[in-house]
Amino acid sequence: MIKKLKEIDLKVVLEEMRHFFQIFVLNPFIYLLKGENRITNIDILQDYIQRKSAFITQETLFGYLKTRIGTNYVKMYENNDFVVSINIAKWNIYLIAIQDMLFFTFSYLYAKNRYQNTEDAKILFQKILDKELHEKDHPLPGDIYQKRLKQFEERIQNISWMTYYKEDPFKTSSESLHYWAPVADELKNLDKEIVINSMQLKWQNIIKEFIKINDINIVA
Repeated sequence: MIKKLKEIDLKVVLEEMRHFFQIFVLNPFIYLLKGENRITNIDILQDYIQRKSAFITQETLFGYLKTRIGTNYVKMYENNDFVVSINIAKWNIYLIAIQDMLFFTFSYLYAKNRYQNTEDAKILFQKILDKELHEKDHPLPGDIYQKRLKQFEERIQNISWMTYYKEDPFKTSSESLHYWAPVADELKNLDKEIVINSMQLKWQNIIKEFIKINDINIVA
């Protein structure tokens, strides 16, 4: 049975979706129109990683939900549990996408002898988490913060910086889309290959773009 939102809850949900649209849809679209700036330092790289991770999350998560749910997609936002599930999925996929982007970019830079200080990957991830955690209106939930930080610390222990960038670098985030998407398990099982491949294809465009606009060349 569809659970109707209370009026006060609906206002909160609408504001959350407005914020999500601004960060995950409108901002990436603006950059798409005007073109990407050259990546010349680590601060610009951090911004690039956040924006592209948000864009990929939005494109793949909402694209999958629209395809699977069909004409009832809009009506599903009257279901409080569904909206909460989307928010949980959004944060988890987004942060795992950031992990993959950090590992890919720093591995590429390291292997190409463009930037050797791989410890900065951990610093950037911590900065991104802290920024999202303390966001005034729409903060990152604390439990997701802790889980993704722990995951990052475990993953970085096993990273081969020389080879990661060319060994299926976005496998984890692509699998996270399939895992976290709020779709019934029996349907997700049927969709698994298609869902994962859809994200992998979008990441390939980001890989090509990053290589094209990267100008970082600092041998530490």
